[in-house]
Amino acid sequence: MSADPIHAPGRSVYRAVVSALFFLSGLCFSSWASRIPTIQQKMGLSEAGLGGVLLALPAGLMLSLPVSGWLVARAGSRAIVIASALVYSLLLIGIGLAETHLTLIICLFAFGFANNMLNISMNTQAVGVEAMYRRTVMASFHGLWSVAGFAGAAIGSVMIGNNISPFYHFTFIMAACWLIVALCFRYTVKEDSGKGEKRPLFVLPDKSLIYLGIIAFCSMICEGTMFDWSGVYFKKVVLAEKALIGAGYMAFMFTMAGSRFVADWFSTRFGFTRILQASGLFTCTGLLLAIIFPSPAPAIAGFFLVGIGVSSVVPLVYSEAGKSTTTTPGVALAAVSTIGYLGFLLGPPLIGFIAELSSLRISFLLIALMGLTIALMGRARSGHKSS
Repeated sequence: MSADPIHAPGRSVYRAVVSALFFLSGLCFSSWASRIPTIQQKMGLSEAGLGGVLLALPAGLMLSLPVSGWLVARAGSRAIVIASALVYSLLLIGIGLAETHLTLIICLFAFGFANNMLNISMNTQAVGVEAMYRRTVMASFHGLWSVAGFAGAAIGSVMIGNNISPFYHFTFIMAACWLIVALCFRYTVKEDSGKGEKRPLFVLPDKSLIYLGIIAFCSMICEGTMFDWSGVYFKKVVLAEKALIGAGYMAFMFTMAGSRFVADWFSTRFGFTRILQASGLFTCTGLLLAIIFPSPAPAIAGFFLVGIGVSSVVPLVYSEAGKSTTTTPGVALAAVSTIGYLGFLLGPPLIGFIAELSSLRISFLLIALMGLTIALMGRARSGHKSS
């Protein structure tokens, strides 16, 4: 490690820098998401056409998963996090300038690729900071990603309200991101956790990483469903008034972001297994509440609990993966992310398919079972840690 883990001032600087990188990542993604309706109108895309174009982003993300772990292991997370942060924000300009469907698809594919490169490298940096603190601090980093999501959405609303084009909007965001990199790059973690130890760059995930991946898979199915289907659920099942259609989503996002800032303390106090069990039960209980009592007050309360439930699962899983003794942190994170992101990608379409065959309430019941699975897998995980 490049800094003595005992000295608090040094580790505080590293923590602040990695926090800024997480904020940068969330700001870029939410800025793009806030302008999707504008870009859809500009490009004349139908709903189906937009859905097809949007597939380019997860396609780039998934393709980068095996590459990113290898690159981080070879070049180190410091070089990759700086390069990917610059490229990721720069690609926003390409999206803003895109005039044809093909150009937009290419830019979104590259945006997804850079997104995951940044994700794996900055989480590897976070693992390095955790090694300095000798306790879990991962969830607070992910909390700042969520805060950046709110900031990006707010900036997007201002830009839309003032009829500012995506190009100028994204140029502003890119300039802010490059300033963050300029201020922070000297203080990124120079040597990754475990560097110098003889670990293979490619290994099949062991039982420990597979268990972590399944837990991430279940949690990200829940997250993806909340992102894509919460408004639909409130509109079609809860039959909420127009002003309350987004209330469930806001309750979920509020508690998911807020809980991440206290999740590290709870994890240190009660341990990884107990937090996973509690998280799974919160998720399951919240969804059952919204399913059994489909009216605004209990449904909002239920989504509130779901936000608490999913808030700490992925950060804590990443933290555990980074401690793998069988491979490097970057490769371990990429392996767990690969399994987890499948849940994020497959979950929302699966909900729609089940809803078409039965009902939206039945499909949400499946997501409640995912929450229960997290609790059960958390318990099973305690007996399958790699030596």
